[in-house]
Amino acid sequence: MRYSPIALLLMAHFISPVLAGDPAASATAVGGVKFFEAAAARSKGNLCLSPFSIQSALAMTYGGAEGKTRSEMAAALDFPADASALAASFESLNASLLKSAERGGKDTALNVANRLFGAEGFAFRSAFLALCKDRFGAPLGKMDFRADPAAAAQHINQWVEKQTVDRIRNLIPENALTRDTTLVLANALYLKTPWAEEFSKAPDLVFHVDGGSGGNVPAITRTDSFGYRKAGGFTLVSVPFRGGEFQFLILLPDGPGPLPPLTADILSAGIKLPSADVALTLPKFRLEPPTLPLGGILQSLGMKSAFDIPQGSANFDGIAPRRPDDYLYISDVFHKVFFALDEKGIEAAAATAVVMMRATAMPVHREPVEVCVDRPFYFAVQHVPTGACLFLGRITDPR
Repeated sequence: MRYSPIALLLMAHFISPVLAGDPAASATAVGGVKFFEAAAARSKGNLCLSPFSIQSALAMTYGGAEGKTRSEMAAALDFPADASALAASFESLNASLLKSAERGGKDTALNVANRLFGAEGFAFRSAFLALCKDRFGAPLGKMDFRADPAAAAQHINQWVEKQTVDRIRNLIPENALTRDTTLVLANALYLKTPWAEEFSKAPDLVFHVDGGSGGNVPAITRTDSFGYRKAGGFTLVSVPFRGGEFQFLILLPDGPGPLPPLTADILSAGIKLPSADVALTLPKFRLEPPTLPLGGILQSLGMKSAFDIPQGSANFDGIAPRRPDDYLYISDVFHKVFFALDEKGIEAAAATAVVMMRATAMPVHREPVEVCVDRPFYFAVQHVPTGACLFLGRITDPR
C-alpha cells in the first residue's frame, strides 16, 4: 500500500458577546484553548501557540472534509457545521485584522498569508480550490514533489520565512515530505506592534518558578490605566497596543505554585475588562521553540478519522474524489512560533503545517493596584473588535 503525504502549513461553556455569531473568532478562542490545554498537558516549561494560524490552516482542510471526518473535526476544533460559513467568517476576520493593523500606524506590521502547494497533475476539485483562493486568499502553486521532495520542502519553508520576515525557519522538518506528497496548505502569520505607551526598564525581577526561589530576569514596568479584573482564581490585566485594537492579556494565578488549567471562559472574559490604575511589572521574554507536531494532540481531542484511524475512514472527498483504494488523509500537523516582548512592544510570528497522506488501497478599582508578574502565568494576544486569539502562551521561566 502506498501513501502520499499532503502537507498543510499552518481554543466552553461561556462565549462573550464579542464572539457570538463569529465562527472564526470563536474557533481561535474557544477551540484554541482546547488544543492549547491538550498541548500543555503533554509538555512542561514555556509554551506558545498561534490558535489563529492553526485554525486557519485546518479551516481550509475542513472545507474538503465530508461525513464522519467533518463531524469529528467540527467537535474537536469548535467549527460550525457549515464549512462555507466558516470560510466566509475567516475572510471577514482577516480583513478586520488588516484594518486594525492600519489603525496602529506605520510602526505596526501584520501579515496573514495562505497558500496551496499541489502536486503537478493531481485532480483537485475546482470547488475546493475556489474556496481556498476566494475566501482564504490561498492560490494553488504546482509543485513536483515526486522529482525532489526535499527541494519542495525547502521551497515551502522559504515561502514561510519570507511571509514571517525570517522569524519562522524550517517549519517542515527534514524528510517530512516524500515523493508521494500531494498537497501542502500553508498559513503564515506575522505581527509586530508597539505598546500604546512604552514601558520603562525596571530592576531585575525575581521570578519564582513553580513556587521556588527562581532567579533574576530582565523586567519592564509602567503605571497606567489598564484593563483589570479578578476572576476564576486569576488576576487579568490587558495592555493595549498602539491603535487600541490589539491587546496583550496577562492571566496571573492568584496563588503560587503550578499553573491551574486555562479555560475558554477566562480567556474570553479578558477581551473587554473594566479600567483601573495599575502599577504593572512583568518580565521580558523571547520564545523560539522548535517545530511542534500537533497530530497526536488533535487525535486526543477526537479528530481521528481525518488521520485515517481506523484505516480507510478518512474522507476528504471535497478536496479530491475519494475512492476505496485512493483517498486523502492527514498524516501530521506541524506548528512553529516566534514571540518576543520588551519595553517597546511585541514581535510574533507563526506558521502551521498539516501533513496529509494519499492512501491507495469584574469591579472597577479607583486606587492604583500593584500587579507584579513574578511567577508562572498565561498570556494572549487578542484582537479586541472580534475577540480572536492570535497567540496564546504559558511562561514558566522567562530566562
